[in-house]
Amino acid sequence: MNNPLLANSKLPMFSQIKAEHIVPAIDRLLAEARSSVEQHLQATQHYTWENLIEPLENVEDKLNKAWSPVSHMNSVVNSDELRDAYNACLPKLSAYSTEMGQNEALFKAYRFIEGSDEFASLDTAQQKIIRNALRDFKLSGIDLDNEKKQRYKDISLELSALASNYEENLLDATNAWSKLIRDKQDLVGLPESALAQARQTAESHNEDGWMITLQFPSYISVMTYADNRELRREHYEAFATRASDQGPHAGQWDNSENMEKILALRYEKARLLGFNNYAELSLATKMAEKPDDVTHFLEDLADRSWRDARKDLAELREFAKHYGVHDLQSWDMAYFSEKMRQHFYQLSQEEVKTYFPITRVLPGLFAIVEKLYGLQITEISDFDSWHPDVRFFQIHDQTGQLRGQFYLDLYARAKKRGGAWMDDCVSRKKSDGAVQTPVAYLTCNFTPPTGDTPALLTHDEVTTLFHEFGHGLHHMLTQVDHLGVSGINGVEWDAVELPSQFMENWCWEQEALALMSGHYQTDEKLPETLFNKMIAAKNFQAGMIMVRQLEFSLFDFRIHRDYDPEKGGRIYEILEQVREQVAVVRPPKFNRFAHSFSHIFAGGYAAGYYSYKWAEVLSSDAFSLFEEKGIFDQETGKAFLSNVLEKGGSQNAMELFINFRGRKPTIDALLRHNGIAA
Repeated sequence: MNNPLLANSKLPMFSQIKAEHIVPAIDRLLAEARSSVEQHLQATQHYTWENLIEPLENVEDKLNKAWSPVSHMNSVVNSDELRDAYNACLPKLSAYSTEMGQNEALFKAYRFIEGSDEFASLDTAQQKIIRNALRDFKLSGIDLDNEKKQRYKDISLELSALASNYEENLLDATNAWSKLIRDKQDLVGLPESALAQARQTAESHNEDGWMITLQFPSYISVMTYADNRELRREHYEAFATRASDQGPHAGQWDNSENMEKILALRYEKARLLGFNNYAELSLATKMAEKPDDVTHFLEDLADRSWRDARKDLAELREFAKHYGVHDLQSWDMAYFSEKMRQHFYQLSQEEVKTYFPITRVLPGLFAIVEKLYGLQITEISDFDSWHPDVRFFQIHDQTGQLRGQFYLDLYARAKKRGGAWMDDCVSRKKSDGAVQTPVAYLTCNFTPPTGDTPALLTHDEVTTLFHEFGHGLHHMLTQVDHLGVSGINGVEWDAVELPSQFMENWCWEQEALALMSGHYQTDEKLPETLFNKMIAAKNFQAGMIMVRQLEFSLFDFRIHRDYDPEKGGRIYEILEQVREQVAVVRPPKFNRFAHSFSHIFAGGYAAGYYSYKWAEVLSSDAFSLFEEKGIFDQETGKAFLSNVLEKGGSQNAMELFINFRGRKPTIDALLRHNGIAA
């Protein structure tokens, strides 16, 4: 079979990849990988980087490059056939990964290299790869007896299947709900752009009227602008009960059992490996050393933010009373917050959007990156893609060297997973003197263009784009030549958000905004008055926003730290305790937020959601150096590039931060940026 996944092309041939190609390609590559490992282990007893680790990295790379487009397409152009093929491969990949992690001969070979004279002559990145690998062997159960090794393998297989099923339930539940509205009166308050989008959605379903859905741009428009309180309540309930035992599709794609099983299996896995709970296991590969470090950090932030959050809520309740609403509910929060923002700051998000067409934001983002790091970004029109919306770009440095390439898939659509993310398509590595150029996927879910009007981004969406681009730069600008620690590989999870949150800071600087804004009809620059209103409103409800993030982080950490097999997950019981401790807003009883919290149940953030706040301390402190020296200071930009972005996971994140900042991080800049007193 002529299989595009085995073609060894520089970029995936998306248009040729069919569901029937997937299983045969993965089967073949796994067989090749196993035989290669065996062959290199048997060829000698004197192991070196060249005769063992490098060839195995090449095998691993081949497998990654075939699986990456499959996994990506499963997220962005999901179909039943693709889903079946994807799920058929998950247990095979999980089994292979566990097998390698428990391969005694391979473990001993790595230990041999670490103990050899050659080790001292290896570069920092190579030494880090070997040390990480030895740690990961332990975390894969290398020290367990055969029975426990088998149990570890079974747990890994089951967790992989459960995470996939959780994500599918969420996608199906999100796609299942829509509401066709015939009478425009029901949508009073919605801005023209949202109405045009709702009409376009209805037309795409061959209906006359306006269709609202649970895709985030549609949902957030209704929550923020619809005067019809009952419509907001109905839409909120459908969104807040997705994939659960509640709401309009109660029990249909219910994640309850998946969540219980996931927590039980994670706990069992941690115990097998000698940890007290999964939170401890999770921290084995992070900057934070022990669970207390994390809870103290989060609770300290909560103590500092709690009063501000209470004040924010009291002011919002008071404001809503002017509209005759004396019982502020969850479906009223965004609506009255927007009204209040407009009232006190004369700041309308809809007005702001008109100055951020994608046609200005994207070139502006590229101009900022050019000023900071001396990079040139150019669009390539001739490339293979999975959807007509997708665009493709190349990054060159000042010497003309190609440093990275990326796909950009910006708009929400059915069969596409919600949210925004960066993922790696190809990682940098050097073999036979040639460097493999890193390639990234940058995915968002913005409101698409309507008719001749370009996509208009809210300021939050602009920030999201900068965030994901920061991840992309971390992946693409690496100068590390070894796969295991190039780009985002091998970076501690609680430091991985540093480059992404760091980029967000430029979205609040007038000098930077001048490069990326302009009215979509007149090209008029963002007016000074509007900028001043945005800055004045920047920390509007910052206390409430902070405690909400702390609620998510503490909830995630506690369900993993406090799991008790006698009592089960106690998911909503623990969530209630956390809300009692830090939350100011209490959602209705039917709210099933955890059922769609895919970051922790299907993504890599289990007992790690705190990373967003942890890394925000680093990113705020890193940016404070630019505040001192100038936001486009090239010397500081080059220092961040060479100390953080180019180094990938080749050194510990704290070392890299200190190399850049000249000291350890402090929390002051984070509090200042959030308008919270230190």
